[in-house]
Amino acid sequence: MGSLNYIFCTDRKLLEINRRFLKHDFYTDIITFDLSEEPGKISGEVYISVDRVKDNAKRMGESFSAEIHRVIFHGALHLCGYGDKREVEKRKMREREDHYITKYRK
Repeated sequence: MGSLNYIFCTDRKLLEINRRFLKHDFYTDIITFDLSEEPGKISGEVYISVDRVKDNAKRMGESFSAEIHRVIFHGALHLCGYGDKREVEKRKMREREDHYITKYRK
């Protein structure tokens, strides 16, 4: 069995991680590290900036709860192989996020 760890942090901390590990110099809401060592066993760490999630929720007219759940599922989906770099990937990712959020809320 694999493991999945969520680490909730500040913008400042996630920017530091983004710079150090990804060589990106910008704020982001989530960074996912795939630590899987065996096929079929998902392991990873998902870092989420609570500051960024709050700002994004406000900007998009969503509740904090709705946005944090979306980001949580987003990280898990990355570990399942879903990407979000191209438009077609973004649409598929959003579709999967919506699907699992709906199932979660039932």
